[in-house]
Amino acid sequence: MGLLSHTVSVTRYNVQGKVKEPVLDTIAECLKENVIKDIDEDTSEKRVGWTSFENPFLPDFSGSSFVISTHMVFSLRIDKKAIPQKTIRKHYAIEAAKRLAESGRQFLTRDEKKMIKDHVTDTLMLRIPSTPHLYDLIWDYDSSSLCFFSNLKSANEELETLFSRSFQLSLIRLFPFTIADLTMGLSDGERDNLAKLSPTNFTG
Repeated sequence: MGLLSHTVSVTRYNVQGKVKEPVLDTIAECLKENVIKDIDEDTSEKRVGWTSFENPFLPDFSGSSFVISTHMVFSLRIDKKAIPQKTIRKHYAIEAAKRLAESGRQFLTRDEKKMIKDHVTDTLMLRIPSTPHLYDLIWDYDSSSLCFFSNLKSANEELETLFSRSFQLSLIRLFPFTIADLTMGLSDGERDNLAKLSPTNFTG
């Protein structure tokens, strides 16, 4: 989901902690260390990393290219490859028949079948292009707030994992319970009572 899309879904986070000074240099270095790596000539099924907001397929975090006004703007990119099972079965059958003809046997062992399937899958993975999925984010460092432009569970989980690994900072997803916990200065007893509350169903 893109920041400039006609319709957007947004997940809000509170960023726990601070990076070492100078802030922009540290963040730039962390982005570069965890930039997305291309998998079009790789056997990987998925790869996750940071990329540029303005040029997501040629990521560049030099200088302050990711800074817009007082905010940091960049993107999470998830590249995936998916091979239909029917395609794998087709190529496996061809390769298995070839192996039997070469060996003069009528059956393949379990290990041979696995080896053939792995070989077929890896070969196909090298041949197919990946599909990129882009999710923009805006990070207001001074207010420790971050907006991530997706509500997809899988995308949010990838963001939280990569963000923690990149910056050694935690993301707390904001919804009514966490907002109350973070902003209301609750006592331990009040926090326990908050945890016991359940949402009200307003549908008839």
